[in-house]
Amino acid sequence: MSAGDPVQIFIEEAAELLTQLEDALLRLEGAPHDRDLVDTVFRALHTIKGSGAMFGFDAVAAFTHHLENAFDLVRNGRIVLTPALIGVALASKDLIRTMMERPSEVDPRAADALLAAVAEHVGEDRSGAVPSVAGAPADAGGGRPATWRIRFRLARDAMVMGTNPLLLLDELRALGTCSVAVRTDGIPPLAEMDPTGCYLAWDVTLTTGKPESAIQEVFMFVIDDMELRIEEQTGADPARSSTGPATGPATGAATGAAAPAAATTEPAGAVAANSIRVSAERLDSLMDQVGELVIAQARLKQLADAGNDPSVRAIAEEIERLSNGLRDTTMGIRMVPIGSLFGRFRRLVRDLSQDLGKGVRLTMSGEETELDKTVIERLNDPLVHIIRNSLDHGLEREEARVAAGKSPDGHIHLSAGHSGAQVLITIRDDGRGLDRARIRAKAEERGLITEATQLTDHELIHLIFHPGFSTAAEITNLSGRGVGMDVVKRTIEALRGTIDITSEPGEGTTITLRLPLTLAIIDGLLVRVGEGRYVIPLSAVDECVELSAESDLRHSGRNFLGIRGDLVPFIRLREVFASRQPAAPYQKVVVVSTEERRVGLVVDQVIGDHQTVIKSLSKLHADVESFSGATILGDGTVALILDIPHLIEAGQVLEHGRRAS
Repeated sequence: MSAGDPVQIFIEEAAELLTQLEDALLRLEGAPHDRDLVDTVFRALHTIKGSGAMFGFDAVAAFTHHLENAFDLVRNGRIVLTPALIGVALASKDLIRTMMERPSEVDPRAADALLAAVAEHVGEDRSGAVPSVAGAPADAGGGRPATWRIRFRLARDAMVMGTNPLLLLDELRALGTCSVAVRTDGIPPLAEMDPTGCYLAWDVTLTTGKPESAIQEVFMFVIDDMELRIEEQTGADPARSSTGPATGPATGAATGAAAPAAATTEPAGAVAANSIRVSAERLDSLMDQVGELVIAQARLKQLADAGNDPSVRAIAEEIERLSNGLRDTTMGIRMVPIGSLFGRFRRLVRDLSQDLGKGVRLTMSGEETELDKTVIERLNDPLVHIIRNSLDHGLEREEARVAAGKSPDGHIHLSAGHSGAQVLITIRDDGRGLDRARIRAKAEERGLITEATQLTDHELIHLIFHPGFSTAAEITNLSGRGVGMDVVKRTIEALRGTIDITSEPGEGTTITLRLPLTLAIIDGLLVRVGEGRYVIPLSAVDECVELSAESDLRHSGRNFLGIRGDLVPFIRLREVFASRQPAAPYQKVVVVSTEERRVGLVVDQVIGDHQTVIKSLSKLHADVESFSGATILGDGTVALILDIPHLIEAGQVLEHGRRAS
């Protein structure tokens, strides 16, 4: 399906509208009298209905029409919005998505049951379909009837893009008494006519009790690309004012204060669009090409530095400046507010709280924090695991919370914010906290530790990340199968991030994720170990210090280095990588941070900072855990990117093996 396929465009836009619809419905549960939220729900349903009919999704349009009618009654104050109606609307939203994406999986009985539930809430007979409010003049029960003159001309390519003018006219007729006249003055000679073009315009005279905004909503999804003029008529004969084709602009009766300036919509061509829709595949392709450009620029810089031609060096510097600007712009395009991810969890928390019988309040902050779209896509499953565990294990039931002096409803807070070149995502609950005794007992039962093993609180808590580890007393639909937190840890580390947990008994648990801004290009520190060159992510580097030969000998066997009064353990990368080359006379220690630890990595040489274009390792190297990828250097050789958490684990295993021998 092509990128410009109107049907595909509708499906993508409808998916965004459904997300907005769900978010507004969930917010309405806490603020049922918020008129703006009700209007948001109505507009989303109205747009899905109208666009669905235009692009051939007749079943979607017919089903959505009934729900739209219900919320039209809500916003007009004719029925009260109840939690039950919101629940039906959320279930209907799920069904609408299925009708668009997987129509063969739609259960007609489920659709009929939802229509019957909507009918019950609006006070109609459940034995049949919900009567269409659009089937009768809309001014019944509305405000004072007024007569409007509407003149519109669609964009030339409107019908090619799926717009059906007859459906727009039908929606206008549904608002009240309506007469229509077609204008043919825009039809060109036959030889110049495009058979797919729309050359007609229409004059419509409408008498309705609906406000002008209801008329504008008819054109909501085509208004940006059309000419539209809406004017209220006073003291004129509606039938006479719209007879015969019009050849000039509307005049006469539509004058004075009754025709506000806001009623006229200028052609969209007069205003430049401030955004366009671009497929994710094109962005990925652009990012790949920018990465190749950065590599080529590094090679050019190396050649220019090796020569003595000032003009070549000047060109290399100019290309470096341009490539850096293009890199930053492209990476900025890929950045997406994390609120697009956080918003999904309102529904998750609502449904799980009902399944568990627990009252839960979800709050969020930092939703405007931006993160690479690829990172956001891969974060959904880990966050779902964490939130499910918080609801199932962390938050107590109402009676237990009240007995502990807490509010009856539990509280989960999601937050995000920047920290240097990283994004911190925090999930905090005010539940019972982690049970240290149960964690230790389970670890001893599984043979992870013995009764004599001494662990810090940090080490004890992090035992829950072992594969298959679970402290649940019973297996439920949500937890207890030992699958979850180990998957979360592996996924976060695959994103070159870290995860940390803190917990206070009786007060709750906080899980913090540290993630890179992007997975495409990172700032790195290029180092040499033996004959090999490696890249350490700069976001993990704290500082670099020198390790002289005397200091190396003095600390041999201890693997600790004193830095400003602190003892920092260090790992000799020469031993981890089994380098056979003699050590440099003055080795360097790169101090990195991971979770709550500071660890030194001993290297032969620190070459300098490096713009690192990340290349994935092949499937043959999938089990090599000390490296998260590779990059191409300016001379065309390959440097491996160190995976700091796994590298430290490998160093600890090596150290334990040496002590045991």
